[in-house]
Amino acid sequence: MAMECNKEFSSNYMVLNPDEVSLVDLFRFLFSHDAKKRKFLDVPVGTEENFKRVWMVFVSVLAQKFLLFVANPLSWFGSVVEYWLNLLSSNRNFGWLLLNFLRGRVVKPDKTSSTFLSFIGNLDIRVELDQSIKPGDSRYYGALAVMAAKASYENNAYLETTVRDRWKMEFLGSYDFRNEYQAKDTTQAFMLHDKNADPDVIVVAFRGTEPFDADAWCSDFDISWYELQDMGKIHGGFMKALGLQKNRGWPKEITVDENGPAHAYYAIRKMLRELMLANDQTKFILTGHSLGGALAILFPAVLALHDEEWMLGRLQGVYTYGQPRVGDEKFGKFMEEQLKKHGVRYFRFVYSNDIVPRLPYDDSALMFKHFGTCLYYNSFYEGKILPEEPNKNYFSPLTAIPKTINAFWELIRSFIIPYKKGPDYSEGLLLRLFRVIGLVIAGIPAHTPQDYVNATRLGPSDVYLPPQEPTSQQPQNV
Repeated sequence: MAMECNKEFSSNYMVLNPDEVSLVDLFRFLFSHDAKKRKFLDVPVGTEENFKRVWMVFVSVLAQKFLLFVANPLSWFGSVVEYWLNLLSSNRNFGWLLLNFLRGRVVKPDKTSSTFLSFIGNLDIRVELDQSIKPGDSRYYGALAVMAAKASYENNAYLETTVRDRWKMEFLGSYDFRNEYQAKDTTQAFMLHDKNADPDVIVVAFRGTEPFDADAWCSDFDISWYELQDMGKIHGGFMKALGLQKNRGWPKEITVDENGPAHAYYAIRKMLRELMLANDQTKFILTGHSLGGALAILFPAVLALHDEEWMLGRLQGVYTYGQPRVGDEKFGKFMEEQLKKHGVRYFRFVYSNDIVPRLPYDDSALMFKHFGTCLYYNSFYEGKILPEEPNKNYFSPLTAIPKTINAFWELIRSFIIPYKKGPDYSEGLLLRLFRVIGLVIAGIPAHTPQDYVNATRLGPSDVYLPPQEPTSQQPQNV
């Protein structure tokens, strides 16, 4: 249990464990901050809590307890929904499904096949890369990374077929990694080798939060944090998913049992070492959507912690889509220094009213901050570089009406965009139903990969260009 963990690797911390509290005690904690009644909240002795922070802890623990309670039925419901969606697509549509049923010729989907799609995959069924964006184009890595981030939600057969046969690249494997704190393999990623680019590049894509995966949602809602010396405070839920060792923190090396569980950071670092030692020109990029984006940017943070200078020197870029905040202001400054030192470009894509990049809050209670280059796209896919996305904490009464109007426009746009931009931008019934949800909570459908793929394809290319250094010299005519 988390309370038994050795936290000496951290100079300060706040660790939550929903297993350690009953609902009665949790509600009692909301009104009485007696340390004897908060076994589920592990902080250094003498830590003072204001009401706002107590409220955040209360919400976080309550959400995790609820998710743990509904984990099995939620997983079952998700399996039913995904099977039904694939049953419809395997038989073309509901009409053909009914006809095939009457004829006794129903095509049953196979969950392990290359044609079976996750719920996220059914929202955006596009498989092909944009053929108009070639290696050398400033948009190339962003367009490849977002498709890899989207594909990371799918099964191994889908990934292998897509990477090898559709994208004409080398599939290196998909993996399940252990979260020691959840005692389960709840973190997923896959790797590919793009030899079409110059230099050739390995792509590591971390899977985001699946809609019906309670364990992944618990990682998102877990606002535990650890403060690492000279680095700052880092989101505990994300670090646990990346491979934080329960009693040792982040040792530089760990002993791995050949048949034992693998941890994301250590296993991926080992594979990257071997692949890049085989070719001194090979680079790598990191990507992910949602939770996957958080893991993608934390990976180089741990490399920096371990002084992996040569690996950071081979990191071509980090591309995240709808990424939540991962640390405090000190951590952001630490990462900006490291990225600048090693020439690593970091692009944090935010689409319109996506709620996830606005979480956890950037306020006095939680102190989480974004950093790096924010590429913000509005609902017309017009992109620009901003220091921070608008309405940074999302829940502002002043933006309620504009967000609803924008969500209504996105619903209308779903019907007209294929006529303006081509059939590759068509949206299915499932995504349009999702757009309807946006009329109530605009930030939910705005988080889907569909709009992030569209942004990388339809948005301007100049946002990817390196910033111009100020100079007193006038350009010369050539």
